[in-house]
Amino acid sequence: MMQSGMLAVDGAELYWEAHGEGPAIVLAHGVGGNHAIWFHQFGPLSRANRVIAFDHRGFGRSIDRDGRGRAAFAEDLRALLDHLGIARALLVGQSMGGGTCVDFACRWPERVAALAIADSLHAIAEPEDVRPLMDEARAATRDLGQIERVLGAKAREADPTLAILYAGINSFNATDRHSLGGAFPIYAPEEIGGRFPVLFIAGVEDVLFPIEAIRRVQARVAGSFMVEVIDAGHSAFLERPTEFNDTLLTLAQMAGHAGRVAAHSNSAGYTPA
Repeated sequence: MMQSGMLAVDGAELYWEAHGEGPAIVLAHGVGGNHAIWFHQFGPLSRANRVIAFDHRGFGRSIDRDGRGRAAFAEDLRALLDHLGIARALLVGQSMGGGTCVDFACRWPERVAALAIADSLHAIAEPEDVRPLMDEARAATRDLGQIERVLGAKAREADPTLAILYAGINSFNATDRHSLGGAFPIYAPEEIGGRFPVLFIAGVEDVLFPIEAIRRVQARVAGSFMVEVIDAGHSAFLERPTEFNDTLLTLAQMAGHAGRVAAHSNSAGYTPA
């Protein structure tokens, strides 16, 4: 069962989709994506959960009328959950969407069943031993095209159509990383943990957020854990969707937020690390 709609919020209109029934899982996309980028997640996750994807204001079918951009993302998400009657959700934020979910979780922790931060350190203060790693990554990737930034080399070589599909989905966005407005509030890593399970999941070959930088931040978030996805770059959810989805389903079980149906793929053939 799929539902969809447009929601008028302060200064914007938001498009949303909901798939399946059960405890809510919310998917917040990155700057190159929109709700459609989660096509690998909708089926597996909605077997036992209600999966909500939405377009951030300025992306996909959503409209940013007042130009607040990132500064309004968390409030937009709160308005969407209120509209859908969702008291608590498992939040999954990829890249830019990670900032949305971190901001929401720190402001309204009582509404968070668990938090998954995917290939992202947005809205998180960079400790002194992390900032040089991120500065180096920012310098190295500044002039890369969007596809080279977000898809790992192995994924591009294994399936050239993935880059074509990504570019097509991205083409529907009115906003890109150069025109994106607003800014996320910044939270120390120590402010995030301790109230709900926190998962960091990241591609080992991510060029935008080096795996070592994420490891060092994760070590400062109380009660958090980390899953590293081999042979994946900045978009582990696209490049290695089976591993990504099963990790989220495990997080839902850990948080007591899983539906009644056993939804894991149980697929054979994971490559040993």
